[in-house]
Amino acid sequence: MPQDKTILRNGIRVVTESLPYVESVAVGVWVEVGSRDEAIDERGLCHFIEHTVFKGTERRSALEIVKEIEAVGGSINAFTSKEYTCFHAKVLKGDLPLALDVLSDLLSRPLFDPEEVEREKMVVLQEIKLTEDTPEEHIHDLFNRSFWGDHPLGVPIAGEEGTVKAFSRDKVLDFFARHYRAPRMVVAAAGNLRHEEVVEVVEACLGHLPEEGGELQRRSPERVEGGLKVFEKELEQVHLCLGVRAPSHTDPRRFPVMVLNTLLGGNMSSRLFQEVREKRGLTYSIYSFFNTYADAGVLGVYAGTTPEELPEVLELISKELKELREGRLSKGEVAVAKEYLKGGMVLSLENPEGRMARLAKNEIYFGRYIPPKETLREIDGVSLGKVLEVGEEFLNGSRPCLVMLGEVQGGELPPL
Repeated sequence: MPQDKTILRNGIRVVTESLPYVESVAVGVWVEVGSRDEAIDERGLCHFIEHTVFKGTERRSALEIVKEIEAVGGSINAFTSKEYTCFHAKVLKGDLPLALDVLSDLLSRPLFDPEEVEREKMVVLQEIKLTEDTPEEHIHDLFNRSFWGDHPLGVPIAGEEGTVKAFSRDKVLDFFARHYRAPRMVVAAAGNLRHEEVVEVVEACLGHLPEEGGELQRRSPERVEGGLKVFEKELEQVHLCLGVRAPSHTDPRRFPVMVLNTLLGGNMSSRLFQEVREKRGLTYSIYSFFNTYADAGVLGVYAGTTPEELPEVLELISKELKELREGRLSKGEVAVAKEYLKGGMVLSLENPEGRMARLAKNEIYFGRYIPPKETLREIDGVSLGKVLEVGEEFLNGSRPCLVMLGEVQGGELPPL
């Protein structure tokens, strides 16, 4: 399908993909600023701004922002990550100008009304408490803090109770003015559209934004923390996360690590799921994950089990990691994992949202459109030997970080 890119005079990048066989359009304004770009007293500000822009602009009330989109059958939302923030909508093809106008309104004319700022602080504090009361989510925040040490990648995206309580309208305005600038913005759209129309509307809606201020001052993590950390809490289960250093989002080694992650615990036929849940019934939820960033990555395992079953679960995880470190895997396993990855990627491109997100992320991380066929070739090119190499490099490369939450006694790190 045709893909196009235009850079406006103020630096905004507009990337589109035409899908004439659908009746809808997914569009997002992606801003290259995330939780890792916050100072200590700003922790949670990106997420807070994502919330607060929906509370009203110079042209629309909070109700009008959502009602105008929902009145034409569309949807609008936003999310914050560690490296970018996205404001997105999905509408019928004829309503694309409206969607762009509303999204642009959020990013160019937010009111940040003092009363709404104070009210939204309470909402975000409730969100933080909700996460802390959800151990299968909270364990990931605890793990990130432990694994990344004092690096901003370890800070929860929603921030911390103390910093959120201290947010003021002036602090919000200052952060917004410094970071939400045109050179940091990517407008991505996929669906039944014409590139020229998208560019014209974006120019009209966001072309007035200043072009200065686009450089990110990011500090790469110099090291990761190994060892065992236990957070005692009265729970029915013990939740654990274990992880090691892994390649970044742009590192070519990410493809064999993706395969390694898939066969370790990335789906229901993976080693961990079959050995720990299916064969022994020791856990309801167990999986592995591979999180990548611009300059770093982590390969990890999550499991939730009872305190009584914890030693056996740790022993089985240790066994599977040891087998991968020692190269005990087959060409057949690698082939199945590759097909799973390829199928998942193709299926994600069946809808405009998936294609829109892919367009934006490729622009943010690579500065160019990457055809799906190119990615499929990279996955196809992963051999058993390459998986063995990354297994040896990353599973043997550093002492793992193990974090546990629940009623468990601390002690030495098990042999993992």
